[in-house]
Amino acid sequence: MVQQLVHDAHRHIGLLPAYPFYGGPPVHPDTSARGTIADLVADLQSEGTERALVLPNYGVPDAAVSFAFNELVLEAAAKDDRIRCGLWVSPRPQDTELNLAALAHAGEKGVKVLKTSFLLGGRADDPECRPQLDHIFDTARRHGLVVHVHTSSGGASDIDEIGSLVDRYGDDVKIHLVHLGGGVSAHIKLIGSRLFDWIEAGKQVYTDTSWAVGFAPRWLVQEIERRGVGHDRLLFASDEPWGDHAGELARLRAAAGDGELANLILRGNFEALYD
Repeated sequence: MVQQLVHDAHRHIGLLPAYPFYGGPPVHPDTSARGTIADLVADLQSEGTERALVLPNYGVPDAAVSFAFNELVLEAAAKDDRIRCGLWVSPRPQDTELNLAALAHAGEKGVKVLKTSFLLGGRADDPECRPQLDHIFDTARRHGLVVHVHTSSGGASDIDEIGSLVDRYGDDVKIHLVHLGGGVSAHIKLIGSRLFDWIEAGKQVYTDTSWAVGFAPRWLVQEIERRGVGHDRLLFASDEPWGDHAGELARLRAAAGDGELANLILRGNFEALYD
């Protein structure tokens, strides 16, 4: 039986330079990275991905590399109506000029997201980062964009840090917490109460299960069904080339089944946010 086509709410394009991560030799761990729109579209077709939200690739500690990919995602969204895009932006004060150039494109066709991360520096509670964060979220508010924020366990990307952005900006800006917190402790914090507390408090918070540890997708789906809220806040995302499309999709399909909730997670919630 042919599976229904899906919408991918978070994936990347752009070829990063090799980098000596963690003191090792220069490597390219993102082996499925794509550098052209044609290659990206070919992947979407082979996967059965009907629509996609495409973001600049990042990971090496040079923000200018990811800012440069903004032109590529803008071109992709302009060329193919199946593609929506997000602009790379930075919370770091030293990236102010790069942010100004990126945010000037916020109102262009196909732009639906501003993507930021603290992996390359800065902290959500750092006063020096506050002007850039305010600028990012003010721009998102003005243009009706979603802000995607990377989460992972520990350090500046921990959910205890990133959650302050939901508290500060989530009343009137949609915030997508990528990777469901990015680790066991964050999954338990979010699914156990925090995600649902934010939703019930009126915060416009969204998430996906890319990178999630095995138990998390099925528990999250069970809690959505038990609580009766959150059905409109979970989206499928592959995080290619850092995630695995086939694996992420199989886990989420297994957790969500084949009913209305599955249709929302795999298609409907994307359409509500990005059409």
